[in-house]
Amino acid sequence: QVQLVESGGRLVQAGGSLRLSCAASGRSFSSSAMGWFRQAPSKERELLARINWSGADTYYADSVKGRFTISRDNNKNTVYLQMNSLKPEDTAVYYCAAELSPYGSSWWPNYWGQGTQVTVSS
Repeated sequence: QVQLVESGGRLVQAGGSLRLSCAASGRSFSSSAMGWFRQAPSKERELLARINWSGADTYYADSVKGRFTISRDNNKNTVYLQMNSLKPEDTAVYYCAAELSPYGSSWWPNYWGQGTQVTVSS
């Protein structure tokens, strides 16, 4: 089992920045591919960013490429999502995810965090 706890979500103005954190516990974090997803009201949950176990390989959805950065600290069992130039359409519940594996043309995790709300005001 893996437990994931997100933090850092809040209300922010458009153009601002936020850093989300996800603290992991349980099975080996350092060998797990991690990711961040988000889900806006009445929309499907979408993968935003993925990072491999070492941090050397990352993937970003087109909607966030160049604005968001995923990183990890295996010594702290924590993964981060730095979000810059935030837009109102970034408003959603953001979920940390662990043990991502290929699923169709994307990835899907074995474990989810509880989510943290990010609201971007215009």
